[in-house]
Amino acid sequence: MNITNRVADSESNDIVEAICVRLNAKAADAASIKPVIERRSLSRSSDEVVVAIEVAGVNPSDVKAATGLMPHAVFPRTPGRDFSGVVVDGPREWMGKAVFGTSGDLGIRRDGTHASHLVIEAAALVEKPSTISMDEAAGIGVPFVTAVEGFRRSGMPKPGKHVLIMGVNGKVGQAAVQLATWQGAKVIGVVRKDEPYEGHANAPIEIVNSATTNVAKRVRELTDGRGADIVFNTVGDPYFRDANGSLAKAGCQILIAAVHKIVEFNILEFYRGRHTYVGIDTLAFSSIESADVLRSVMPGFAGGFLRPFPIAASSIYPLSDAKGSLCRRGRIVARSHCAASGSRNDWALRSQSSAATTK
Repeated sequence: MNITNRVADSESNDIVEAICVRLNAKAADAASIKPVIERRSLSRSSDEVVVAIEVAGVNPSDVKAATGLMPHAVFPRTPGRDFSGVVVDGPREWMGKAVFGTSGDLGIRRDGTHASHLVIEAAALVEKPSTISMDEAAGIGVPFVTAVEGFRRSGMPKPGKHVLIMGVNGKVGQAAVQLATWQGAKVIGVVRKDEPYEGHANAPIEIVNSATTNVAKRVRELTDGRGADIVFNTVGDPYFRDANGSLAKAGCQILIAAVHKIVEFNILEFYRGRHTYVGIDTLAFSSIESADVLRSVMPGFAGGFLRPFPIAASSIYPLSDAKGSLCRRGRIVARSHCAASGSRNDWALRSQSSAATTK
């Protein structure tokens, strides 16, 4: 059955012939990644659906998994965590609906989204709002799930509280800005060069250039000496000391990344400050858990408080150029029809004839 040419009956469970990117073995580095395009037969169980992929995101974690930095990644497999598309086989209530989603196991522990079709649990689907394009929907998943979970674990920002975001122009940083300003918090963003904030915000934010400014001192000045109630550190150890120095009493630092695993840790400063550290790893999230997180903030998208990231045409790759997308640094999305797209740190694969990458 050519499932791209017709909508399957909701009671059917036909074999779908999908076109998939395949990684057959671990690569030594990004330049050595050797994806191939294969046809594979897919079928679903009663609690699953078949999604015809329109766009599939490519994240940094896709590249890390391909190069062996995630020991739980299996080979061979189809990579890809984020997706958008249309349900073409499954329960009647989902048939023909435009959907999107993400996962911590898709593309790493099981076959993922860089393909023409995806078999996934019905409970893992998030219905796509009509105001968001397929390209945009495929770039929402990993950044927003990471940002939402960070704030859920640290305590959602409150009106008047200060949130410091290190690496504010990255996609997780931008998602965190949107969420924090939506909740009424005062946001300070940290960059590494002279540049403005590039994303959407619901209120003006202060920018601190860490290359020319003492970050902790400037944060104290901007908060009347109190410090930041929450520090969302999207970079990791390079900002660890500045983050600690910027924390208010009883403040929390959220960590999602690391360049080097080991840092100096001042235990006295930690307990005297009554600080909390929160580690976020969305790779531990199932597809269903990830969908639950995304649904929790859909009112923000509906109300215009949260916005998807723009996807530049120059960052869209066809499925046939999966290597090009995976070897680029940044965020990638793959379209199931012909190409991949993205803006700064955003990449995508279109599944019609090719694949793309995100982050």
